[in-house]
Amino acid sequence: MGIFADAFKRNLEIRDALDLDIIGDPSQRAYLKRIALDTCINFIARTFSQSEFWVQDNKKSLKNTLYYKLNVRPNTDSNATNFWNKVIYKLIYDNEVLIIKTDSDDLMIADDFSRKEYAVYDDIFEDVIVKDYKFERQFKMSEVLYLEYNNEKLQRYVNDLFGDYGELFGRMMDTQLRKNQIRGMVGIKTGGGQLDDKSMTRLQKYINRIYTQFKDNGVAIVPKVDGFDYEELSNNNNVGTDNGADNLTKVKRLFIDDVAKIIGIPPALIHGDMADLEKLMDAYLDFCINPLIKMIENELNSKFYSPDEYLKGKKIKVIGINKQDPIKNSAAIDKLISSNFAEVNEVREMFGLERRDGLDIFLRTKNYQESNETEALKGGDNK
Repeated sequence: MGIFADAFKRNLEIRDALDLDIIGDPSQRAYLKRIALDTCINFIARTFSQSEFWVQDNKKSLKNTLYYKLNVRPNTDSNATNFWNKVIYKLIYDNEVLIIKTDSDDLMIADDFSRKEYAVYDDIFEDVIVKDYKFERQFKMSEVLYLEYNNEKLQRYVNDLFGDYGELFGRMMDTQLRKNQIRGMVGIKTGGGQLDDKSMTRLQKYINRIYTQFKDNGVAIVPKVDGFDYEELSNNNNVGTDNGADNLTKVKRLFIDDVAKIIGIPPALIHGDMADLEKLMDAYLDFCINPLIKMIENELNSKFYSPDEYLKGKKIKVIGINKQDPIKNSAAIDKLISSNFAEVNEVREMFGLERRDGLDIFLRTKNYQESNETEALKGGDNK
């Protein structure tokens, strides 16, 4: 250290030139990871928030307090859309989400909690915090809604991906910022190595004024100061062929694509591509949304109903974007009913429509009668 210290003392130019903050690693562009996660998770959350929760009792739909809590306003501070949006986001991002029921029957999402696991008895949730309020009581597993995404490796995968993409993106960003950058040298005619603090301060002010003029003005005129020479080194070549912004966009898209694949979203849907949209939506529903809906249905039914009640027909059913369009599938509906394959109400449920009184019946057209029936194939006049 003595050699360097002596050099710094002897030459103020070297000392002040190297007195800089070390620039961080270009890979530490945390917003790139946040963009990818938020884009994909919010896509799923917005999809699920369109769902409707049916409360059924022996195939009859009920409009009761539970229906209101699940579909309209779970608690005093949020509506159902925002509530389920937050549930899905925390479920995927944190790999778990805890929903508690207050004494006023409000459903609240826990911001923090600790869990004690037991082999035989119910797990216990303690230190449950909602916003700034900490519940002093304990919650048993049977008293809460607890969902696990079962993808603990998501954050690890994303972090590993980010280690590569983040460094690449960071270096490309730094390179792009340096392109066409205004650069210059300030020369000192006399006393370069013997500047005192006052002279160094004057020099720095002059440099700052030059920088401000070029940065804040489209056209800048810089006064020439005796003793200080400014020489611009800017290079504006190849401006027309610069595709740095496109490359940055491609890197961001590749990172989002990989995160989407981990979660189960076809990347083309994220970017709004219209090619093969129907097939992409089917894949998205089958491998991402439907398993999520099934998991939430199971948790709701297991906590709000006893086994006997569920087996007698009491249940909660989630109907969302996964329901099929009855108009587009009118031919299939006609075949299901006319072939005696299902009751009319059963077909209505298949397409996300509520049951109607008097439609628990089978209908069959005449051309589906058995060929050995004596009355088969006779005309309408029965002659």
